[in-house]
Amino acid sequence: MRKTLSLVFCLVSSPTAVAEDAGPWGEPHLTPTPRTKAEAARIKAASPRNPAALSPYEGRPAGAATVMTPPNHAPFSQPASGLPPDQALDFTLGRALFEKLWVQAPASTISSDGLGPLYNARACSACHIKDGRGHPPDSPDDGTPGLVVRLSQPGPDGTTLPDPTYGRQVQDRAIAGHLAEAAIQITYDTHPVTLGEGTRVDLQAPTYSLDNLAYGPLGAQTVTSVRVAPPMIGLGLLEAVPEADILANADPDDADGDGISGRPNRVWSREFNQWMLGRFGHKAGIPTLRHQTADAANGDIGLSSTLYPAAFGDCTDQQTACRNARHGDTPAQNDSELGDTALDLMTFYAANLGVPARDRAGDAQVLEGKALFHDAGCATCHQPSFVTHRLPDQPARSFQLIWPYTDLLLHDMGKGLADYRPQGQASGREWRTPPLWGTGRTANISGRTSFLHDGRARTLLEAILWHGGEAKPAREAVRFMDAPDRAALIKFLESL
Repeated sequence: MRKTLSLVFCLVSSPTAVAEDAGPWGEPHLTPTPRTKAEAARIKAASPRNPAALSPYEGRPAGAATVMTPPNHAPFSQPASGLPPDQALDFTLGRALFEKLWVQAPASTISSDGLGPLYNARACSACHIKDGRGHPPDSPDDGTPGLVVRLSQPGPDGTTLPDPTYGRQVQDRAIAGHLAEAAIQITYDTHPVTLGEGTRVDLQAPTYSLDNLAYGPLGAQTVTSVRVAPPMIGLGLLEAVPEADILANADPDDADGDGISGRPNRVWSREFNQWMLGRFGHKAGIPTLRHQTADAANGDIGLSSTLYPAAFGDCTDQQTACRNARHGDTPAQNDSELGDTALDLMTFYAANLGVPARDRAGDAQVLEGKALFHDAGCATCHQPSFVTHRLPDQPARSFQLIWPYTDLLLHDMGKGLADYRPQGQASGREWRTPPLWGTGRTANISGRTSFLHDGRARTLLEAILWHGGEAKPAREAVRFMDAPDRAALIKFLESL
């Protein structure tokens, strides 16, 4: 039985509990107390009757867990409010592991070795800049990680397989004595878009290439997809949203005829050996934060764990030098490079990074923009609010009214954003609706603004203008707004 530190949730029975918050695929990583009828009534009473109007609760987007620290205090790196002292200690230890620089094995400190042999970054924090989002490199010589190239081939029965030579993703760095797999190059073409009043906006369409492929060409059927690291805030709250509440917004066949067909991604859990609802990643391809943490540690840094036990990381049978390299596993103690205790601490840190308070939620222009956001249909996918499970041992995540502005479902975003790479049940044109909380702080956190799955959008308006597919009507509504209305809409997004 794995050590869970402060991560175990209690199940408390209730004679008046209702089962509506139980989903069909199960949530074995959570053991919540079912909602009572009285709690369901409280949720209904707190739900905004007019979603376009100001709610008295939305200034604290994470409920009682909202971080109230002033903006100059690293707003994405603070623990959620309400952590008990023992959990605050777990958070601090998890932060140290998140920021740890891993080194090549063997090393004198065995708890720090295991890097590579092929990798993208030496620390989680190198990609998630100040716990925010990554961005594409500014030049070929830019050493800032945060962008990776995923690889896959079509497999049987709709499954996907790794590239036979390069694995699941391209590692553009390597330890001494090994060759990095490739250098990632990006060029941009300009795609002009004209707004309703005649203003021209130049979108930059990226083209990616892999230079200096060290082990020969990619497989003929291999599909690539470029991703930047997403922000870390509020992930534990998203994990605590009841599965049934997410599925209630799904409409895969567009039964209501509104043109929006949100679909859940059903993915396999390495942690529980069962199908589960996908929540994390740009295509909702991973079901739990522990699984997501282990996946990133393995693919990006090359660390083994109980979920990804290969000590050579993502190296394939074709990469024999990588497979035979010294590693940081200690087989005699049955320890992986990232042991269960360390993995649990890193997961706890990711689960409890707090969401900062909004400071302009009631401004007149912000409220005008909020109404326009709803009128344009943006909220159909960017679902404003949820109420999390009741989790007795996790007060920071328990029974909170949160405002992430996502439905956690997949949507066809059109040809312009398509990567044509399926993942789970997500097609090559579908993406999970990203949360919008914290969006307005992007420049302060990351040092620049870059949005969408590959960071191509330099502004929020550019991100909107890239929307297609199901989001095309909303995009066109924004494109043809009067300039003052469009400015108000952007001001609302910047307030989140």
